[in-house]
Amino acid sequence: MITGHVALSELEQDALTEIVNIGVSRAASSLRKMIGDQVVLSVPSVEVVSQRRAARLISEREVVDLIAVRQDFSGPFCGRALLIFPETNSLELVRAVTGGALSAEEAVEMEQEALAETGNIILNSCLATMANMLKRSLSMTIPEVLRGNGATLFEIDETTGSEGLVLFLYIDFAVRQRDIRGYIAMLMDIPSLATLKQLLDEFISRIVGEDG
Repeated sequence: MITGHVALSELEQDALTEIVNIGVSRAASSLRKMIGDQVVLSVPSVEVVSQRRAARLISEREVVDLIAVRQDFSGPFCGRALLIFPETNSLELVRAVTGGALSAEEAVEMEQEALAETGNIILNSCLATMANMLKRSLSMTIPEVLRGNGATLFEIDETTGSEGLVLFLYIDFAVRQRDIRGYIAMLMDIPSLATLKQLLDEFISRIVGEDG
């Protein structure tokens, strides 16, 4: 398994899950302000997998086309963050975010904008919280909306054997009584993931120190 030498320990994975959950709860409160309704977001699991495995995990669960919001981030660790929804769920999300009174045509028209905005809030909150809690700073590009399947979104290049790693997060949304599931994926190369691992260790030491 290529993740061998940058596998996260159980403690690191727990710390990262905790950090990401704080990030998505901040995103939930921003979305709540934006749409004026209850938003519940949680990240039940975080895994580090290869790009191929991430694409396979999504295609096993989602048979329909996918829509993703993509933002690149750079700093002490860099990569590409994707917020991914099954296409059917993305219209549900647009209706939830815009108040639900749209016709199908209007929803499709507003989809790009509403998704980019929602993706921006969620990805920014997650990454800014990670950076902040790890005492670093990250800069992010503006969001782009993409469509495709797992292989295209994870940019799997069949011609080369090399691939990066993906920090793969399941995400559960509940907006206005609609259950919407999605995924957050952060594509990073091995040096970036090794840096993240090191920063998580520093974070854990600080917490242990404060508890001691």
